[in-house]
Amino acid sequence: MDNTLLTRAQAWDLLCTYNKDPFHIQHALTVEGIMRWFAVELGYGTDEEFWGMVGLLHDVDFEQFPDQHCIKAQELLKAAGVSPALIRAVCSHGYELTVDIKPEHEMEKVLYATDELSGLIWASALMRPSKSVQDIEVKSVKKKFKTLNFAAGCSRPVIERGAAMLGWTLDTLIEKTILAMRSCEAQVASYNTAATS
Repeated sequence: MDNTLLTRAQAWDLLCTYNKDPFHIQHALTVEGIMRWFAVELGYGTDEEFWGMVGLLHDVDFEQFPDQHCIKAQELLKAAGVSPALIRAVCSHGYELTVDIKPEHEMEKVLYATDELSGLIWASALMRPSKSVQDIEVKSVKKKFKTLNFAAGCSRPVIERGAAMLGWTLDTLIEKTILAMRSCEAQVASYNTAATS
């Protein structure tokens, strides 16, 4: 993956240029961590940095341009000198929602599948005494998945299509995403602490 034009620090600055809401930044950090975990898990360890930056920037346009999500991102990222490969990967998670950029690389399919699911898992974790993903189980998330008015903004059809793209069962996708979120929860929590102090 070619991303010689962007460093992690530059990606962070770019995210923070267009996002001020701690919730959106927390989500970006969560998806970054998820993508990094999956890069290693699926054998793309040498591309972990690229996968991570795709996760970090995937919603770069959402806070300011929600009606042009994954459309405006192409303009913002191109203007910042971001590589075409990263722009394509970022915007592919809007497939059949706002853009016709179909996820093709396994990394793009992971982003598509886990973005909405991460929100559902996090919302489920917040209902627990621990308020943590460390002790959440697949069956708990599946129960919430079937309760359509719970975290209603997290699209079940997108999650299901993402699992199908990857050739995984829904249970496998949920299990792996929980593990990925556990791997980055402490880092995300440290940002939240800093943002609210």
